[in-house]
Amino acid sequence: MALLYAGTVIEAAQLEKILPHRYPFLFLDRVIEVTPGESIVALRLVSNSDPILQGHFPGNPIMPGVVQVEAMAQAALVLAHATGHFDQALHNCYFIGIQDAKFRAPAVPGEVLRIEVKAVRLGRVGKFTGEVRCEGQLKSSATFTAIIDAKKVSVP
Repeated sequence: MALLYAGTVIEAAQLEKILPHRYPFLFLDRVIEVTPGESIVALRLVSNSDPILQGHFPGNPIMPGVVQVEAMAQAALVLAHATGHFDQALHNCYFIGIQDAKFRAPAVPGEVLRIEVKAVRLGRVGKFTGEVRCEGQLKSSATFTAIIDAKKVSVP
């Protein structure tokens, strides 16, 4: 498994090699900072063409808060990969808890969201804190836990 190192910029095409998520459920566009074992900073460009915004809400589109939490979780999974705990070919990862989620301001088309996640604990069960900001304004925050589980191998 290739590990990421501090200072690595990860573009969208590379994220698909790390994460199991695909469009329209891939909510990261770029990773701009990775400190393995500690933290990660990713970006999400909110666009009017995002399928999730077509129905949330017509005429007043906003990125749902739960999608912002999912973006934090995807960033945490890239951090787990950078630390050697996750490989999409070998593992599945699932939320097992979301605590203290707060939604402070809507995220709207045209904004670039800065997703900052810090590891509280890394391993098979990881715990993280995250924030989503745009130009310094806090949009959402959460603490969340996830479990990394080995994929089941079927024997013919």
